[in-house]
Amino acid sequence: MATELKRKKVGWYFITPVGILLGIFLLYPIFYSLYLTLTSTRGTLTQFTGLANYRKLFSDPSFFKALKNTFRILFLQVPLMLVLALIFAAMLNSKKLKFRGFFRTAIFLPSVTSLIAYTILFKMLFAYDGLVNSTLIKIHLLDAPIAWMQAPGTATFVLILAMIWRWTGYNMIFYLSAMQNISGDLYEAASIDGASSSQGFFKITLPLLKPMILFTTVMSTIGTLQLFDEPMNFSAGGTTASMVGPDNCFLTLSVYIYNLCFKYTPKFGYAATVSYAILIIVAILTIIQFRVSEDSDVRLERKMAKAIKRGN
Repeated sequence: MATELKRKKVGWYFITPVGILLGIFLLYPIFYSLYLTLTSTRGTLTQFTGLANYRKLFSDPSFFKALKNTFRILFLQVPLMLVLALIFAAMLNSKKLKFRGFFRTAIFLPSVTSLIAYTILFKMLFAYDGLVNSTLIKIHLLDAPIAWMQAPGTATFVLILAMIWRWTGYNMIFYLSAMQNISGDLYEAASIDGASSSQGFFKITLPLLKPMILFTTVMSTIGTLQLFDEPMNFSAGGTTASMVGPDNCFLTLSVYIYNLCFKYTPKFGYAATVSYAILIIVAILTIIQFRVSEDSDVRLERKMAKAIKRGN
């Protein structure tokens, strides 16, 4: 008994320092930021204002502009990126393809490049006198250069294209690793039964990839709702200091939080409120995605049960 108590004490001695550090650097900021949402900061004075920041949130046009921009990027970029990642993974999982290692490295490489470097690269490519305009004019697809970064629609297109270029390979690796864990016996049995390669993909690969698809969808959704680096780098050096891209098209929720804290008159309480709004949106979308995944699994189980009954 005494030996067991000593072992428990030794365990507490080991986890206590870690627990203290977690409390200081994780739990305390969470609760303090929640307290900040109930305050208003003016200079060095902090005044308790209750739910005033939350009421302001529902009447703030800048917040809704940032929310609209973020969701536009989310609904356009994430599905395209994940579909491309799935297609590349299926192609590079084929044993018949030569130089698979080279292609896997080439597609994954953008995800480890510097954020600043690749945003500067895309700004140069899509500049008024950049390589994209000059190439399109040479092949007679354009009569005059397009000011890609001067209009909200084309600027958002460049941002989404850059993010797809950078993050597609990252998600492809997840799908590729999951595909390599699928037994080849399943495909052999399906081919014996007369199934084509496309049927094998939709009937075997996709159903078995559902957990990984759900994981990448949730993580990509969270990452896009917290999007900060790319919009800030694309809008850096703009002609209008108060604008984040043309017509504020690069104003995302995270960029708005940064502006509230460091660019405008500091409003840490309201910035914390916007942060918790992101948290609530992430939680809602994650729950929806899990529910949709569960419903599809239930439908699949029902179809399999019906098929078994018909076979009997």
